[in-house]
Amino acid sequence: MRYDIVIIGAGIAALHAALRLPKDKKVLIVCKSNSWDCNTFYAQGGVAVPADEDDIKTHIEDTLRAGAGLCDRKAVEVMCKDGYRVVREFIEMGFEFDKDENGNLLYTKEAAHSRNRILHAGGDATGRLIHLFLMKNNPFPLLYKSTVVDLLVEGDTCYGVTVFYDGEFRNIYAKNVIIASGGIGSLYEYHTNAKSISSDIQGICLEKGCELRDMEMLQFHPTVFIHNKGARKQLLTEALRGEGAYIVDETGERFLFRYDERGELSPRDIVSRAMFDWKMKTGREIYLSFDNFSEEFFRKRFPTIYYHLKDLGFNLPKDRVPISPAFHYAMGGIKTDLNGKVPGMRNLYAVGEAANTRVHGANRLASNSLLEGFVFSVRAVNDILNKDEDIKIKEFPVNREVLVKEGDKELKNRLRRLMWEHAGIIRKESGLKKALKELDEMFDKDIGKLLRLRLLTSKKIVQSAIDRKESLGAHYIVKE
Repeated sequence: MRYDIVIIGAGIAALHAALRLPKDKKVLIVCKSNSWDCNTFYAQGGVAVPADEDDIKTHIEDTLRAGAGLCDRKAVEVMCKDGYRVVREFIEMGFEFDKDENGNLLYTKEAAHSRNRILHAGGDATGRLIHLFLMKNNPFPLLYKSTVVDLLVEGDTCYGVTVFYDGEFRNIYAKNVIIASGGIGSLYEYHTNAKSISSDIQGICLEKGCELRDMEMLQFHPTVFIHNKGARKQLLTEALRGEGAYIVDETGERFLFRYDERGELSPRDIVSRAMFDWKMKTGREIYLSFDNFSEEFFRKRFPTIYYHLKDLGFNLPKDRVPISPAFHYAMGGIKTDLNGKVPGMRNLYAVGEAANTRVHGANRLASNSLLEGFVFSVRAVNDILNKDEDIKIKEFPVNREVLVKEGDKELKNRLRRLMWEHAGIIRKESGLKKALKELDEMFDKDIGKLLRLRLLTSKKIVQSAIDRKESLGAHYIVKE
């Protein structure tokens, strides 16, 4: 099994990279589960993109401001400038964002944006419709239900991947590997991520000596309905608040204004911490109110959320919905340059949420994630196509290490609670050190490889949080 390019993942960064590759290339997309089991599919809000050329500068400044000083300015400039062009090229390919009755693109506003610049599709079905469009136009084969369990690395060169597929371990060789596997959601007890997003690849990269950067920078979405069954909790997009929904406690108080004058439109880290702190101080439950909406507007603008909550028994827009913060997005990830290349490793790229270009800094600006996937997938593809080198494939023995052992599930659940309690919204050094000790104890047990990879990534997150002594953006550490 030899390819020009192997792409790990099936979200926007992976499929957009595939869309931009010449059809005469031999390409394989490795998909851990079903193609729709990715964060792109569940993305509700939309794509942040400069509304016009004059807005490029403002979008850059909004992104830098949200990133709390940790962004790489050049990376942000690349995302916003390239993004203006790339999203319009996507529209020219045939994708339809929502428009008004005169055929003009509809833009909405989300927290920390200084103007309306969020494009959406199907109301709150943006990610699902983008994913469907990319799948329909994908010219290359997908290997479904295949877990990448190793990168084939010797020295400073990546030669492919090892996958577990159909009960067998197989080496798949490639001249280039693009990692687009997403973030780390399944490490946390409460999260909004697809169930397949479990940080396996980040752990493999640590084993191979690749740098994971800014791993303490994890974003917790403030408005999540956590009372549904299943690991993935129901996200209630920030666009709801952009359109006029607001947060109250059980007495009806809009307490967020006690913490920040922007109230519901404060950055996500501020809203999440305010909710956490208010509940700890008062013991009151917290809700999202939609009473500014008419039922017709709610049903047309946010149909997915409307019908899902109706199915759960809520009378909308009259009823308030109980909410809690939950893990949502990893700003940290595999360190790359602005073309997605992993430093010190030939032929290996990372794009999308798996990567860290410092485009998001310490706090991602709302709806910049899909834009990142669009922009840096194109840059990685262009870098691959512009390379002028003859890559010789080297063969490796197949590593058949046991993936799951008895007792792993119990330890995995313990890990998720541990990360939620000690490496979550508000952190204490004592709690982080306690978590690190417990992680080491788990690591010393007789465990399978998949759990070991999760533990490696978790330890990196916790150690990074310990090392950053001062609060910054999404990393909030309490002095003891």
